[in-house]
Amino acid sequence: MGKTKFIMSGGLAFDEEKDMERLAKLARKGWKFDRFAFMGYRLKKAEHREVQYSLDYCTEADSDYFSYFEEAGWDHVGSSGNYIHLFCASKGTAPIYSDRETTIEKYDNEKKMMKKWTLIMLLVTFSFMIFLFTFNSFPVFSNVKAVMNSVLTIMLGLSLIGLIFTGLPYLGYLYRVNKLRRHG
Repeated sequence: MGKTKFIMSGGLAFDEEKDMERLAKLARKGWKFDRFAFMGYRLKKAEHREVQYSLDYCTEADSDYFSYFEEAGWDHVGSSGNYIHLFCASKGTAPIYSDRETTIEKYDNEKKMMKKWTLIMLLVTFSFMIFLFTFNSFPVFSNVKAVMNSVLTIMLGLSLIGLIFTGLPYLGYLYRVNKLRRHG
C-alpha cells in the first residue's frame, strides 16, 4: 500500500463536518492530513491517532492568530491559499466554534465573500453570452465568425465553470446560515 493517498472533499460549503469526521476516522486508521489538494486532501501514512479536525477561515492569519488556537489545544496542520486553515486537536478538546452566534458569523462571512465572487462570475458569464449572441447577429466573414464563435463559446464555458465553483458554495453557505438562524 502507498505512503500517500488523496481523498475528495465533499465541498466545504456543503459537507465541512463530514470532511472533518472523515479525516479523523482516517487518522484512527493511520492516515494523517498532509496538505490540501485540488478538490480534496492529501494524506500520508502515520501512526494511528485519536484526533479531531476543524476548519477556520481567515485572510490575515498571523502568529497571534495561530497562537490563539494553539493555546486552546488546536495545532495548525495546513492552510489553503493563506485563507482556509485546518487545525487538529486531541479528542475531547473544546471545539473552535462552540456557540451558535460565532458559528453563524463564520459561515455568514463565507457567504458574503462567495456572493461577491458569484456576482462577478455571473456578470462575466452574461457578458460572454451577450457577446456571443451579438457577434452571431452580425454578418461577418465565415472564417472570422467560426474562430470568434469558438473562442467566445470556450470563454462562455470557462465562465460557467467559474460560476458553478462560486455559485454552489454561495448557495451552500446561504442554506447553512439560514438553517443555523432558524434551528440553532
